[in-house]
Amino acid sequence: MPSSWPVDKSGFKGYNTRLAVSSRKGLARFRRPVVGFPSRAGNGALFALHTDNIRYIVPEASSPQCAAFWTHCLSCLEQELPAQQFKTWILPLRVEELADGEGVGLRLVAPSNFHRQWLRDRYMRRIEELGEEYFGGLPTIEVSLAPAGGLRRAPAMPGMPPAAGSAPAAVPALAPLSGSASAALPTAAPAMARPAEAVHSAETASYEKSRLNPDFTFDTLVTGRANDLARAAALQVAQNPGVSYNPLFIYGGVGLGKTHLIHALGNYVVKADPRKVVRYVHAEDYYADVVRAYQQKSFDVFKRYYRSLDVLIIDDIQFFNNKNRTQEEFFHAFNALTEAKKQIIITSDTYPKDVQGLEDRLISRFDWGLTVQIEPPELEMRVAILKKKAEVERIELNEDVAFLIAKNLRSNVRELEGALKKVLAFARFHGKEVSLEVAKEALKDLLNAHNRQLTAEFIQKTVADYYKIKVADMHSKKRTRVIARPRQVAMFLAKDLTPMSLPAIGEAFGGRDHTTVLHACRTIADLRLSDTQLNHDLHVLTQVLRG
Repeated sequence: MPSSWPVDKSGFKGYNTRLAVSSRKGLARFRRPVVGFPSRAGNGALFALHTDNIRYIVPEASSPQCAAFWTHCLSCLEQELPAQQFKTWILPLRVEELADGEGVGLRLVAPSNFHRQWLRDRYMRRIEELGEEYFGGLPTIEVSLAPAGGLRRAPAMPGMPPAAGSAPAAVPALAPLSGSASAALPTAAPAMARPAEAVHSAETASYEKSRLNPDFTFDTLVTGRANDLARAAALQVAQNPGVSYNPLFIYGGVGLGKTHLIHALGNYVVKADPRKVVRYVHAEDYYADVVRAYQQKSFDVFKRYYRSLDVLIIDDIQFFNNKNRTQEEFFHAFNALTEAKKQIIITSDTYPKDVQGLEDRLISRFDWGLTVQIEPPELEMRVAILKKKAEVERIELNEDVAFLIAKNLRSNVRELEGALKKVLAFARFHGKEVSLEVAKEALKDLLNAHNRQLTAEFIQKTVADYYKIKVADMHSKKRTRVIARPRQVAMFLAKDLTPMSLPAIGEAFGGRDHTTVLHACRTIADLRLSDTQLNHDLHVLTQVLRG
């Protein structure tokens, strides 16, 4: 596709241009009328693009080039993504031309900060790939947040007074056209978009009400030994909210699936009974609501809203540390909800009693219900997670490729997903099938860093330096506590951070039996739950070893 198109422009009523349309047979080129008319906002053209395959309204694009590319992009993404993902994350975006000197540039405007971050994490790589294919070079694509009065603006907490200067909610900027080419008439276009807009408005309203990600369900959660107890507890709570395990406290390291699990719980409750009022709130958002209520002197509204919920989900409660007023408000909300048999779900990165800066009265209440841990996934579960992620991307992932990634990335699911995306992007850029050789080439930096740094010798030296003992003590037969405990810690870290087998770790520690290594790993895993200092040591050592 040439970067500059031949355009026979006749005033502002209509003109022809070249339009690329994605189809299952490949990229077909058509000449179709592209009809433009002023938008109701009066600040740009609203292009209605029509082809045999697609009909979309693309507002705000100040050039036919940007409008046609985004229409092509919508067509491709609609075929590649599940319908729910496409409607939730892609259709609400607004496209604008971006002044970028000589190159091609456009800006995607997201309706919320959460939406913008989700777009960057999940879909931007693919949109950039489509742009490179379409323009013959990588265009400049920015993602920004809609200003007040933009796509839509909702208060962080329903029922709270809107911030000063905010505008009423606007119609979502993108909506499929349900009519034919006759929709080109300016007077007809808004009316024809209304049915789809109404459906999308209902979906976005549901999201704003609960803040639950519809893609996170129990069906899409890969289950294994690391999270089977947490999943079973969450499912039990979802089936009997306010009755079973209240509160449910889920803890575990970064990127292990806590957020996915609690979103799945909330989605299950809403699907089972749409009358239930469910709200997912990150701890920082709850803190922001407290600050806003304090500034606007609207604590009555704040309290009334949170105490009206049927299910309150608080994510990453460790961010409440040393925020005394926030903890006080949550303490009262907690009491009110539990007394009313309403369900509370809480997540944290550490065991409740190890969360620094939380009041004892809160920690004691967390013990009222059930506390469960999500552990790092074992090898088989990591392979299953990768296969599931590839299935979502509609890619058939070879078992060898999944095993290569899984055995070298052990700590969390986000790292696994990032590595998989890197392999898929590398294969697409070079027009190759996803194979073991392609995966090794795509991940060579990661694999080299892993193999260079995380060896048994490197772990032994790091742990010995930390505990101020000799590296030779790691191999010795001494059993004094000052030597035996650091040796057990080093064995635990070797098992957790390297792909070494138990016999190989035992051999690296003075020719010990694999049962000795297993005993050391189990001892450290149990002690870290009750020994705050040991847990701190493991966190520090892990960060040092990972660089």
